[in-house]
Order: sequence, then structure tokens, then C-alpha cells
Amino acid sequence: MEYPLIRTQSSRDFDAVILGDGDFPVHPVTVEILRHARFLCCCDGAALHAISHGFPPNAIIGDGDSLPNDLKVAYSKILHTVSEQDSNDLTKATRYCIQKGYKEIAYLGATGKREDHTLGNISLMVYYLTTFPIRPTMVTDYGYFVPCQGHGTFASFPRQQVSIFNFGSKDIKSDGLRWDSYAYQQWWQGTLNEAIGNTFSIQADGPYLVYRTFEAKNAFPEGFSCR
Repeated sequence: MEYPLIRTQSSRDFDAVILGDGDFPVHPVTVEILRHARFLCCCDGAALHAISHGFPPNAIIGDGDSLPNDLKVAYSKILHTVSEQDSNDLTKATRYCIQKGYKEIAYLGATGKREDHTLGNISLMVYYLTTFPIRPTMVTDYGYFVPCQGHGTFASFPRQQVSIFNFGSKDIKSDGLRWDSYAYQQWWQGTLNEAIGNTFSIQADGPYLVYRTFEAKNAFPEGFSCR
């Protein structure tokens, strides 16, 4: 499968956008994705921030515990309260978007604030790929996560920073990265790799998660010295 770069001009490529209640998007790419959302689904308290920034949601999903009563009344027609606690609001919103027929889903505002929520939300991308019939992408203000299985070809650029997180693959090989990949046993082992050209590929026998930065790593200027 091929995975393109995400730029401001590709912000219209998603069927739906799910906005979490983490750090509100500020990077030009994430703001453009939000601005051009065909269907904006907010996780509970994220609706308050979306509305205050001028992005009215098409749906609000969650248990409603993070919303003021006046907002609940004003947006009662698009507020869908789901009280079950076996899944978080991000998953509840995902299920709702699946019911609407959306498959290409971008996740914004899913990182930041509480670190346990951030880790949980990142790991959910692989769960969604392997469980639901969707293609999820989590976009932050620094880069983006795409969950994958098997062979993947990734558009890139020289010195783009790349990290690979193994989710059960017993064999991982890469081509086009500065350091060869393998079936990492720990998450940290696959971090801080680097693209050396305009594309790289990964072959694995199971699921994995790829992170790519928006910006290339800056090289030190010629003649730089810390003395």
C-alpha cells in the first residue's frame, strides 16, 4: 500500500475528521485539515474548543461529562450521548463515523495534556486498522501516525524523521531509511530513524505504526562549533 505525504494541499483527502480533547491544532497542516473537514465529529469536551475557534461540529460524541449544560441544549440535535465506559470517546466517535460510512478518517487533538490518554490514543490507531474497515491517520502539530500491515511504500523527503513502532510483527525490513529496521522488541528501538530520499518502504509480517515528521531535521551549519 502507498502512503503519501500529508501537506496543506492534501487536507481535503479525508472523509471525516475526529477531534479529540487534547491540544487544539495550531500547525498549518492540522488547521487546514480541520478547516476543510467534510464531517467534523468532536469528542465530548473538544466541541467547546472547536466552536470557540469557529469550527462548528457535525456531531458530538461522548458521555457528556465535559460539556456545559447550555452547550448541551444548544447542540442537542447533534449530541449523541454514549454512556458505556468500555471504550473511550475517540473509539465511540470512530464507531459513529463508521456507521455514517466514512473510511478515511483523520484524528486531530488526540495528543497532549494527559500522557496516558496520548499513549492510549496513539495505540488505538493500530487497533482501528485491524478491527474496523477504516484507514485511520493521527495528525499532530509535529507529524502524523499511520498504522500499517504487510508491505508499505511511504512518500518522504531527505532528513525527514521517521519512527516505526512494532505491534506484534516478527519480521520487519526497511529500504530507504538511514538505519535498517528489524522486529523491534521495545517501542524506543524503532524511533529516531531518518529518510534518505523521496520514498522508503517497509515489509512486515504483521501490524506496525509509522510516524513521519512535517519538517526535515536541521543540519548544523557549516563551521558550527559549540565552543
